[in-house]
Amino acid sequence: MNFVRSLFAACAISSLLTVASFAAPSSAKIYGAIEEKNGFVGSRLFDVLDSVGGTGTWMEWDVNGVRDPSVMKVLDPILNSTNKPKMVWLITERDKPLLSVLLPKGKGEVIVFYELGKLDAKPVQLKLNKVLTPDVVFRDYKQVSETEFVHLDRPNLKISVLDKRIRFTYDNPDKTPLRYDSDFAKKTLVDKRAEVNDYLGFLKYEYSMMLRAFVQSTRGIFNWQPWHWYMDKWNSKFMITPKEIEMILSRGFPPDYITVFKAKAAGGEVVEMRTTGNGFLEMVVTRP
Repeated sequence: MNFVRSLFAACAISSLLTVASFAAPSSAKIYGAIEEKNGFVGSRLFDVLDSVGGTGTWMEWDVNGVRDPSVMKVLDPILNSTNKPKMVWLITERDKPLLSVLLPKGKGEVIVFYELGKLDAKPVQLKLNKVLTPDVVFRDYKQVSETEFVHLDRPNLKISVLDKRIRFTYDNPDKTPLRYDSDFAKKTLVDKRAEVNDYLGFLKYEYSMMLRAFVQSTRGIFNWQPWHWYMDKWNSKFMITPKEIEMILSRGFPPDYITVFKAKAAGGEVVEMRTTGNGFLEMVVTRP
C-alpha cells in the first residue's frame, strides 16, 4: 500500500500540467494532475487524493456555501466553462491549502490540483439552509425509519430528524475515560493551568472528530464551508473557554456532557456540539 501511495504521489508531481490546458490564476499555481482514460473506478479516486493529501482530510466544497475569493479565482472560469467540474475538494493540513477539481476529459476523467495562497473568506454568521433535500444532505446515509438515518460505512453514526430538531450521534466508547481529580481545586495555579491546557487540547480534538462525523458526512445544511469550522476567526466566539474548563474540573466529578461548541444561527437555530469525554459525541440543531 505504501508503494502504491508513493507511486500515485510521484504521478501527481510528474504530471505537472501544461498551462495551455488548465490555466491557473496568479493567486494559485497548478500543483499537478492525474488522468484516468476510463474514469476513476472504485477506490482509485480516493487513493489518488490520499496519495497527494497524505494524512490530511479532504473536505468537499459546497456550491451553496460561503465562497472564499481565492477558491473562486480558480473555480469561476471552470464553472463558467462547458466542462463543469464533477467534484471539488480542499485540504488545509499543509503549508498552503490544496484544491482538487475532478473534471471530465474525453471518455475519462482528470483530477487537477491547485495550490492556493490562503483561504480568505471573511467570517459570516452561521446559517442553516432553508431547503434541505435528504437525497443530497444524507447522501452517505441510509434511511432506516421515517426519522432515522444511519451512515453507510459507520453504523454507530446516526441522525434523527424531527420538525424542530436534528440530532447527530456518534458512539465509540473509550477504554479509558477522562480523569477528574477530586482535589483539583487544591492544586497550584501552575498545575491547574497545565491540566486545563491538557483538557483544552483533548476537547479541540473531540471537536475535530465531531466536524468529521457530523458536518463533513453531510452536505448543504450550513453556509460555512467545512474548513471554516476549523478556523479560529470563525469559531472562537462559540468554543469552550479555559475558564469554563477550570470550572468543570473544580467540581471534581465528571459532568454528563461537556459542551464544546454552541452557536446561535442567523435564523434563531441553536447548534450545539458536546461530548461525554468517553467516546459519545453529539450535535443537536434546534429550531426556534
